[in-house]
Formats: sequence, C-alpha cells, structure tokens
Amino acid sequence: MKQLIECVPNFSEGRDLNSIAQITKVIESVEGVKLLDVDPGKATNRTVVTFVGEPEPVVEAAFLAMQKACELIDMRKHQGEHPRMGATDVCPLIPISNISMEETAEWARRLAERAGRELDLPVYLYESAASRPERRNLATIRAGEYEALPDKLGKPEWKPDYGPAKFNARSGATAIGARDFLIAYNINLNTTSTRRANSVAFDVREIGRVVTDRTTGKPVIGVDGEPKREPGTLKGVKGIGWYIEEYGIAQISMNITDIQATPLHRAFEECHKSADRRGLRVTGSELVGLVPLNVLLDAGKYFLKKQQRSVGVSESELIKIAVKSMGLDELAPFDPQQKIIEYNLRKDDPAEAKKLIRKDLRAFADEAASESVAPGGGSVSAYAGALGVSLATMVANLSSHKRGWDERWEEFSEAAEKGQALKDALLRAVDEDTEAFNAIMAAFGLPKGTPEEKSARLAAIEQATVIATEVPLRVVRLGLECFPLIRQMVQTGNPNSITDAGVGALCVRSAVLGAALNVKVNAKDLNDKAYAEKVIAEADAAMAEAAKLEGEILAQVREKMGV
Repeated sequence: MKQLIECVPNFSEGRDLNSIAQITKVIESVEGVKLLDVDPGKATNRTVVTFVGEPEPVVEAAFLAMQKACELIDMRKHQGEHPRMGATDVCPLIPISNISMEETAEWARRLAERAGRELDLPVYLYESAASRPERRNLATIRAGEYEALPDKLGKPEWKPDYGPAKFNARSGATAIGARDFLIAYNINLNTTSTRRANSVAFDVREIGRVVTDRTTGKPVIGVDGEPKREPGTLKGVKGIGWYIEEYGIAQISMNITDIQATPLHRAFEECHKSADRRGLRVTGSELVGLVPLNVLLDAGKYFLKKQQRSVGVSESELIKIAVKSMGLDELAPFDPQQKIIEYNLRKDDPAEAKKLIRKDLRAFADEAASESVAPGGGSVSAYAGALGVSLATMVANLSSHKRGWDERWEEFSEAAEKGQALKDALLRAVDEDTEAFNAIMAAFGLPKGTPEEKSARLAAIEQATVIATEVPLRVVRLGLECFPLIRQMVQTGNPNSITDAGVGALCVRSAVLGAALNVKVNAKDLNDKAYAEKVIAEADAAMAEAAKLEGEILAQVREKMGV
C-alpha cells in the first residue's frame, strides 16, 4: 500500500494572489502530488498551503515551492500579524498512512539538507525531526522572528541544522519538521451562550483554566509569579467557545494536535460529558478540512465496541457509524469522498476508476469473459478467496449478536476483524495480479535493437515476471491463513450458518489452487532457477495443504449437519 504524507507549508505572503498562484503552480507541476487547500490571509499576510502524496514527490514539490518563495517574497518588506521568520516560514511534513513518524522525520531532514544547500537558507529542524530537545518547539525557534535573525545566527547555540549560519536578508530562515496530523474540529451545543461553550472548552483543553479565588474572583498566583491553572482532560488539544451566527448555535472550537493521545472520538466524548454536567447537550459536530481514514475507522470501532457490537464490518460501515455517532452531518452533508484524505486522493484518479474492484458483479464477470487476456485466473482466484473469507466473516458477525451469546461478542468481533483484513488483502490482489501481467506485456514490448536495449529489456522481463509470481504466491499464503478462521466458525460459530462456512472453505481452496497454478506457470520462465524451484515447491505444498484443510472442514460440516 502507498505511503502518504501531507505537507502544510506556510508562506509569508497573503495579499499578492499572483505570487501565491505561482507558488501553488509549481506544487501542482509535480506528478503524484495533489493540492488540497490554499488559504491566504490578508491580515496575517500569510498563506497556508496543503498538499499530499507519496513522500518523494511531496518533498520535491515542497522544495520547488520554497525555491519559488525565495524568488517572489522579500522579507525586508514583509509586515503581518502572524509571527514569521522567513519567506517559507515553516514547512511541516505529516504522516497520513502506512508511514511512521520517524520515516517522515527522515524525509524532513532530506528536504532541510537540500534547501540549506541549494537555496542558501538557514534551516532549523523542529518537532519530531528536531536535532535537539530545545528545538522541538516551533515558538522557541521563531522567537524574535525575522528581525532577530542577524544577531541570533551569530550565536553558537543557534547554528542552523542545515544551510549557512549567516543572515539571508531576502528570504530569512525556515523551520522544517515532522509532526502529527492536526484536526480542526467543532462541537455543536444546544445553546447560544459563548460563556457556557467556553466552560466546556476549558474543561477539556490541555491548558485548562486559570484558578480563581472564590472570594475575590481574581486569579490565584503561583510561586513562579504566574496564574495557577487547572489542566483540562485532553492532551494535545487547544479549544475555545464561540457563537456561530450562521448556524444560530454556540460551538466548542478545537485543534487536536496529538491524535494519538486524543483521538477524535475521545474529544467528542469528553465534550459530551462536560456539557451534560453543565445541563447542556452536544447535538453534533463538524470537521474543518480533511482527516486521515484511520481517524474515522477508529471512531467507528469505538462506538461499535461501546454498543458491544462486532467491529469486523466493512470500511464504509465503520465510517457510517462514526458519522452518525458524532453527528458529523448535522450542519451539512458529510461526503467521505471529499473529507477523507485517502478517498479524496483517489476520487479523480482515472487509474483508480478502471480498477476491477470498482466494478459491479456483472461488469467484473463481463470483463473476465471478454477476449482480453486479463483479468485471468490469478485475479479470479484472488476474488474467490475474498468471497470465501467473507462468508466466514459473515458467520462471525452473525454469531456476535446471536441471542443468548451476548457474553461472546468480543470473541466473534475479533474473528470478524481478522476476516475483514484478509478479505481486503485478497481484494487488493485482484488488481495487483492484472497489473503484474500487464507489466510483463509492457516489458516484452520494449525495444531490443542495441545490446544495451536487449539487456534492459531482458532485465525488465525478469523483474516483471518475479512480481507476476509473487502476487499469486501472496494469494496462496493469504488463502492458507483463511482456513483457521473458517474452521473456527464451523466449530464454534452460529450453527444456523455452518454451510456458509463450508462454502467459504470451498472458495478458499479454489483460490489457493488457482493462484498456485499461476505461481508455477510464471516461475518456470524465470532465469533465477533457484528462486523458481523454491516458489514452485511452496505452491505444490500449499495445494496439498489446502485440499487437506478443505476436506477436514467439510467433514466437520457434514458431521454437524448429521448427513
């Protein structure tokens, strides 16, 4: 699966729309990058840009944008309300899916090194990419802003992480970092009172509220000379109450800066508890901007577990539960294709629209029956496996809420969740198998005139054939992983659905045998004979194992049926 990161550079220009357009144009020029949002501010004289993609193109786009900002923005003339120290004031990278924070931090370091070297910029690393603890906080790095840089850069303790330790009068300095995703989130209340909304915000936000003397009503001062504070319940959350005239309600407006410490659903629940204590009611909520898919999947699972229901349901069902539980559609329709980053990225992708798993049942069957060579047996085998494990997952979900089995819901929920993961992996292989075959055909079509071209063509054919062998081999392995779940459902699942689990075993055995045939036919053409022999032996062993497991499971089905 693709690694995705988001980049949210802040440029010190919010009034000249032509300059902003030139910056965003270079971002959009990079293939594989999608521009999600451009938010210029006149008062702050600052523009926040949001784009997303795989790490390498995102970092390339970020560099080109910084380069263009250096050309267009003269910090000697800049005035604005927001703190700033450079033309590209700050450039955070944010992990979105299938990538760790440390990996993201490494990409931030690569970007910082290049910007310092090629743009002659002093660059500081912050947050998770910081080179030392005292530089984690952006506010510390930016203290004194642009005007303080000439003096600051002369101090050893403020030597930049990359780039020259000298003042760049035109472009200033830049902070590049890796941080967690920030969610802008508003919670709706059944009141018009800003003061009451603030009371809830103060209950939950990390900084909490200032402690006041009950007699005088004045702040209580601590030994450090600062007002004492009673911390709120949510880590990594900033919040305030306000009244929205457009909706005629008060809201708690929050920025969740640490979604690991405070998931979206926890923020909702804490506001609900606080509002309830104060005689208020949370009526719904709204997301400002986009969120990663996992944020809503985790929320859906949380609310299902709260109901003691199985979490082993489809992605779309989890999203539906999350939206309804938090009232994300109260003020406006909630469109997952627009609001979820991963869905937004693929909705306008022509390649995504052509995928086999986007087709309905008839269209898929028609495509398989056409005169086109692909999709063929490999894709159909993967789909058969997905159908087989889906039946076992269905049995698990039915068992989780069978009357009289209430105390076993977690057991079956865990089984259903495993089934969903196997189903999704097998569905991905439906398209991967066809893509692998097409890659072989493309390799055979490469030119072979010169010795160099012949060598490159043969190498491409070998590489594509290895992939075309590994995809069905993965289906073989996934298929074998399905059998324990199917057996479990036959032995302990809802007895009314025992034949469904049996059909699942039949489908999965067909998937393993079909995929194994593809492994063998592709591996025999490989030049790496040792590897070919190894995978062919694994395929043969898997075929025998699948037949054995299917036989054992069907015998158990017949025994329980009494036939």
